[in-house]
Amino acid sequence: MNPSQTLTQFLPRILTPSEMRAERDRLHAEGRTLVFTNGCFDILHRGHADYLAFARSQGDALIVGLNSDASVRRAKGPTRPVNPEQDRAYVLGSLSAVDFVVIFDEDEPRDLIAQILPDVLVKGKDWAHYVSGRDIIEANGGRVVLAEMVEGRSTTATIEKMKIV
Repeated sequence: MNPSQTLTQFLPRILTPSEMRAERDRLHAEGRTLVFTNGCFDILHRGHADYLAFARSQGDALIVGLNSDASVRRAKGPTRPVNPEQDRAYVLGSLSAVDFVVIFDEDEPRDLIAQILPDVLVKGKDWAHYVSGRDIIEANGGRVVLAEMVEGRSTTATIEKMKIV
């Protein structure tokens, strides 16, 4: 095996929504449970790592729906994201807990969830008041799981701390 072939086996799986749907169908044919979560994942920290590990523990494969740069700017303001979407996707996809990354441009992942139809939807308990796509998941026999959050860990808090230093 040449070195470039060896390297490609370690590259993350960043898929389009339609590619992810085909992969979902393949995984379902194998009887595997597919988990979905989403977020900006701008500056990764311990809270993200714990959250993604928890999400992955809910099934056999984890898809991360990643907000595009435009989506993050609409949600977080003009100075965000700190890291561009392709970099965020690459870093997420290289984590052992993450099997697939799909970038989406909408403000929330509802349409992506409807297209992929995962078995489990994981969100942080800080979103207990509203989980985008909950109705879709539950109408298709899936379940929604709320994850504990690591206290004091957030990208916004990290950025604020960096401003002080």
